[in-house]
Amino acid sequence: MEFANLRAFVEVARSSSFSQAAEILFITQPAVSKRVAGLETELNCRLFDRIGRQIVLTEPGRQLLPRAEQIVEEITDIRRELSNLSGEVGGTLAMGTSHHIGLHRLPPFLRGYADSYPGVTLDIHFMGSEKACLAVESGELELGVVTLPLQSPRNLLTQQVWHDPLCFIVGEEHPLAGRPNIGIEELIQHPAVLPTLGTYTRTLLEDRLEAEGYKINCSLSTDYLETLKMMASIGLGWALLPETLLTPGLVRLNVEEIRLERALGLVTHRQRTLSNAAQAMQQLIMGSGEKGIV
Repeated sequence: MEFANLRAFVEVARSSSFSQAAEILFITQPAVSKRVAGLETELNCRLFDRIGRQIVLTEPGRQLLPRAEQIVEEITDIRRELSNLSGEVGGTLAMGTSHHIGLHRLPPFLRGYADSYPGVTLDIHFMGSEKACLAVESGELELGVVTLPLQSPRNLLTQQVWHDPLCFIVGEEHPLAGRPNIGIEELIQHPAVLPTLGTYTRTLLEDRLEAEGYKINCSLSTDYLETLKMMASIGLGWALLPETLLTPGLVRLNVEEIRLERALGLVTHRQRTLSNAAQAMQQLIMGSGEKGIV
């Protein structure tokens, strides 16, 4: 059973797309189809059904996937360990980060990394912090630079790099703008624009308010903090955003009973070997900020 065929199967299964798998593997779509077909021939069964434009696993495919993922991860880990023996920093570094961190925290590190390690190809995936953590846990990514989970999953190592204080903000024309102090009960009488349900930032806020017996009236939600900032600025509701996004046109609210902050940093898998390329990125980023390991 060829490793390349098995990995192609895993990537198609994860993305439900031959074209997306081709992008991940840096090969053409026909090449991905050929590898999957080769595996199907070898196993003498169909692994995918094509229903319209959808790609779905057959029952044999569903049975194969978890074992195939385990084999791919183990072989990839072995290759990393052997490659690391040379001491060279090269290859491809697959990492994930949120749009906010990618825009406001990472640029100087990426610039310095590219200058120091020109032999590394950076494969950066912009996604929600929650999805990035899942991708690191599944082995799709080597590391994530994300908002850290409120409770670290058993398989993940989290390393805090930055404290990220949050603040309540509204547009200049909002009824609460200009008030010196506001209570939680008065705040939640107004609609909010917030990150989507299940995100770490939304959960942080909801857990805090529910502990006080309050529920949020959220009128609009999105994972893009810049979009939330825009919606708050035009009066669609109050928002909870990093202090770094507070700019002219926005008013900070002093909500007396509550102070919140996020932890930003690195996420890696506890039981997988990091490539030299990933270790170099980890060391570069951990050389700054308020460091802590969980």
